[in-house]
Amino acid sequence: MKILVINAGSSSLKYKLFIDKKVMLDGVIEEITNYRDGILEIEERLKPIGIDRLSLLDVVGHRVVHGGEIFKESQLIDDKVIETIRSLIPLAPLHNPANLEGILMVAKEAPNLKQVAVFDTAFHQTIPAKAYMYALPFELYEDEAIRRYGFHGTSHHFVAKKASKLLGKKLTDTNLITLHLGNGASVCAIEKGKSVDVSMGFTPLEGLIMGTRSGDLDPAIALYLARELNYSTEQIDTLLNKKSGLLGISGQSDMRQIHKMIEEGDKKAKLALEMFVYRVQKYIGAYSAILGRVDALIFTGGIGENDLTVREMILSKFDMLSFVIWTDEELEIALESEKICLNSK
Repeated sequence: MKILVINAGSSSLKYKLFIDKKVMLDGVIEEITNYRDGILEIEERLKPIGIDRLSLLDVVGHRVVHGGEIFKESQLIDDKVIETIRSLIPLAPLHNPANLEGILMVAKEAPNLKQVAVFDTAFHQTIPAKAYMYALPFELYEDEAIRRYGFHGTSHHFVAKKASKLLGKKLTDTNLITLHLGNGASVCAIEKGKSVDVSMGFTPLEGLIMGTRSGDLDPAIALYLARELNYSTEQIDTLLNKKSGLLGISGQSDMRQIHKMIEEGDKKAKLALEMFVYRVQKYIGAYSAILGRVDALIFTGGIGENDLTVREMILSKFDMLSFVIWTDEELEIALESEKICLNSK
């Protein structure tokens, strides 16, 4: 089966072609301003391997960041799905519009080609209300859908399936804590193969310290910034999402650079690393208590997969089996797309 996976971002268009589950082509088109031109460029890049037009593909799978409470699994895209993704834009104003543009432009070039939406939030739709609700007036949940959604679901699900095989257990019998540690980072508690809690919340800002995101903090800090320092909502948003985290503490968002700075004696870089590790350890401890039995701790993502120092620091407080599993969100999207496509026949 010929499956094209597309991740349409706000300024780039990533793609990967799978033929019978093997990667045949992958790349990225940077500085996207016109998504139709980007799709046409991908079509051109497919020609040297014998796919002269998009319509010769079996299916296109799209990463869609936010599926709200509506989409609990991947979906074959039709007009209703498109309009529902559009209605969820207020929950992901930076991501869903771009994801939607990728879908619409493929449909314009190949109207009869099957497309599948794979949602970052879908895997976490098994989280119980006691974990996803905020202690806010209930009408804010009922009227505005303000709750914890969680993200990185495609990655957490992919490595969970891999881990269960390594353990020789059925996924439905497996309890895991999965750590997706990269520039964006999240922890997921998985009980009997299902997500029961995740560190990211209403947005990807909640939870762990990340490259440029603050993670958990007292919400009154934002009120203080507005009231006492005259910060606008835009300035607060930029501060918390783009100027905080590792960058805010050390001046660097890249963990590799932070290690170099530590070697040179930089105390702020050392503090940033210690804060990052400590926050991860807190979540592991909390999720261990929730799960009761943890079969394995799984590291994935750029830092989780490649940074031995960070892994050793995190594990210094725990005596549990751990694995490093390289995530492959594109392959997971391809597998989901194949499943949906075959089931739709």
